[in-house]
Amino acid sequence: MSGEAIALIMSGLLLLGLFMGHPLAFVLGGTAVLGAVIAGKPMVLGIVVNRIFGDVLDNYVLIAIPLFVLMARFLSDSGVTDKMFEALRHLMARVTGGLGLAVVFISILLAATTGIIGASITVMGMMALKPMLQYGYDKKLATGLIASSGCLGILIPPSIMLILMASYAPGLSVGQLFAGAMMPGVLLGLMYAIYVAAIAWFKPEWAPPVRDEEQISRAAMWRLLIVEAVPPLVLILGILGSLLAGIATATEASAIGAVLALLIVISRGRFEWATFYSALLETGRTSAMILFIVVGATAFTGVFNITGGLRASQDLIRGLADDPYMLVAMMLLVVFILGMFLDWTGIVLLSFPIFLPLVNEMGINPLWFVILMAVVLQTSFLSPPFGYALFYMRAIAPDDVSTGDIIRGVFPFILLIISMCVMIILFPSLVTWLPSTLYGG
Repeated sequence: MSGEAIALIMSGLLLLGLFMGHPLAFVLGGTAVLGAVIAGKPMVLGIVVNRIFGDVLDNYVLIAIPLFVLMARFLSDSGVTDKMFEALRHLMARVTGGLGLAVVFISILLAATTGIIGASITVMGMMALKPMLQYGYDKKLATGLIASSGCLGILIPPSIMLILMASYAPGLSVGQLFAGAMMPGVLLGLMYAIYVAAIAWFKPEWAPPVRDEEQISRAAMWRLLIVEAVPPLVLILGILGSLLAGIATATEASAIGAVLALLIVISRGRFEWATFYSALLETGRTSAMILFIVVGATAFTGVFNITGGLRASQDLIRGLADDPYMLVAMMLLVVFILGMFLDWTGIVLLSFPIFLPLVNEMGINPLWFVILMAVVLQTSFLSPPFGYALFYMRAIAPDDVSTGDIIRGVFPFILLIISMCVMIILFPSLVTWLPSTLYGG
């Protein structure tokens, strides 16, 4: 059977399984088995099993995933974020749009300390959505801002997505990807803040200031902010500082982060054995979900490669685009469309084996391309019909906020993400400058 036929059959089976509502991990694994049998090469499944043990179960970098998940849960239990948001809320009380700006800045901090999208959106939604609606914020602006700002966690280091990308991108380290994503991630957060400030300027009724009776003294505000900001800043310095300085690997830095987060919980008097046990269980469930998808995707791409589907897909892409920029634009469009139906894990694991060899063949900087993909993949959480951030917001939003309000609210932020991609294409040094400064080359 030809590679083109295998590519069509396996792609069709994958889409069929997804639209039937089956879990991605089992759809990928099942498609791999069916693809090998249909191609008349069931013996390749033995090779795939060996590849799973070699590329996944022996991959030391992937140990960082459960450790960062555990760190995020510890930080959530510490209550640091709640206090910092209250301090920022009061500090910006007299500013029109100040509550929205506080959401952006706290979300950037959460992204730099957790990297878990569900946790960031849920925490910010529980803290900020009700006050924003009470103070008269537009429903679309409030929900769109919280959902979009919460997605910064997959771009701003330490990011679980970047760790997984590094493990499947030959020649790129976690430290390089963390350094490359730093500037685009922070700049995108600042673009969100500028958008909120612009909305507050032109439509102040959409983002009014906090009432006078809600305000506290500036001395109390600054004292609260400084006290609450120290623990997460120490955490960020411990993780990113040790990693970017070359003192620790990604796995060792994740262990440092988990220990520091636990110490923050203990120092604040919030440690309880019940919540500690719950944190371990949640970490196990989240990590197992991610790693099951990794195993399924490894099986899928292994069969897809050996039976010729991978080569056929690459030949098709080569035929559609000869110019490197057209090639990149087409790949990003594919990633954007896939993001409407798949989560980032499946997209990365399915697209990297096809895209990265073509990127190297075209002489494109792989670091620049991977970070560009990471920026686009934020839309996978925001794009209907299956954007996870939309479901997170729907779960915590009051009944008077419709799903349509949430979808319309995230649309301007999707445009900002696309604008960030254009900036990276026009100014590649936004990605390459810091890694080249720290690591050379």
